[in-house]
Amino acid sequence: NVLLEGAQGCLLDIDQGTYPFVTSSVTGRGNATHGAGIHPGHVERTYGVVKAYTTRVGEGPFPTELYDGKGMVDTDGKHMADVGHEFGTTTGRPRRCGWLDLVVLRHAHRMNGFDGVTLTKLDVLGGISELKICVGYTIDGQPCHEIPADIGRLARCEPVYESVPGFEALSLEEWLEIARTAARDGTGFSGLPENASAYVEKIESLLGFPIISVGVGPDREATIER
Repeated sequence: NVLLEGAQGCLLDIDQGTYPFVTSSVTGRGNATHGAGIHPGHVERTYGVVKAYTTRVGEGPFPTELYDGKGMVDTDGKHMADVGHEFGTTTGRPRRCGWLDLVVLRHAHRMNGFDGVTLTKLDVLGGISELKICVGYTIDGQPCHEIPADIGRLARCEPVYESVPGFEALSLEEWLEIARTAARDGTGFSGLPENASAYVEKIESLLGFPIISVGVGPDREATIER
């Protein structure tokens, strides 16, 4: 078995990303097989890797970014950045944080054709009282459900949210114990805190394709498979 892994997010793709705020290459599934020198038909499964919230390093439109309206990161955005240790891997720059954006995820699915999603860093959201999920945008008051090709229009997008109750903050050891129990007993997501499980189920129902695993910490053991 061979695993091909990409390192950068879909919106940094030079062709399908938020140009000119992109990297210098194709970051999607198509470049994985080309770079490895194999036929695209040899790929049996494609999984999207996505955080339980949205982040971005550097400039560019970010509709769900969490600000207080005065140019400062609001409380929930700061919580994500601090608890999630959100700094660029190579640059060290602080990542911008915001609510999970399903418009972006649908765009990524269109580019890559996911068979499922692995949701990471769910634990970071513990302690936030209300969680929001972006299900669409409005542009100048008109509904929009796809990322606009024009960067100026994307910059004017206002998010449309659905909300669910948050869940309690747990220690890394408590999250690890949930993951170990799930691995030992084969209980899947059922051991998650009730509202955390409801958040995962809500995302899955809105996306229309399965979440195959959930990450609840940085440890190798902190992944719960369905």
